[in-house]
Amino acid sequence: MSAGRALAAAAIATGCLASLPAGAAPDAAALRAGEQAYQRCAGCHSIEINRAGPRHCGLFGRRAGTEPGFEGYSDAMKRSSIVWNERTLDRFLANPAATVPGTAMGYAGIADARERSELIAYLRAATGQGSGCRAGP
Repeated sequence: MSAGRALAAAAIATGCLASLPAGAAPDAAALRAGEQAYQRCAGCHSIEINRAGPRHCGLFGRRAGTEPGFEGYSDAMKRSSIVWNERTLDRFLANPAATVPGTAMGYAGIADARERSELIAYLRAATGQGSGCRAGP
């Protein structure tokens, strides 16, 4: 288990997420649900390494289409000017093709707002400051 996933697992087990803003920490059940939802992403993405899609370590605050070492971005994603945060991830995950027309990500999206929220909370815990994942190449 990677350091980022270990921290997320610890946060799930203890119910505390120091990397989230005060008052925004989801409960352990939401984090477990988000981790389960992330398994659908794992065919193309990982927290630690680039795959068919870019890795997610350092995702929050990063401009879309700029993960160092990942060469598979569509021109549309590189031009999108999106900076990843809870709001932009929620919009993108709801409907990737509508949010970034021409994206190479061939995924229909997650219609359920709660499921998106849980996935985003898991990503925040698994990739955020103090998670152990290292942003950059």
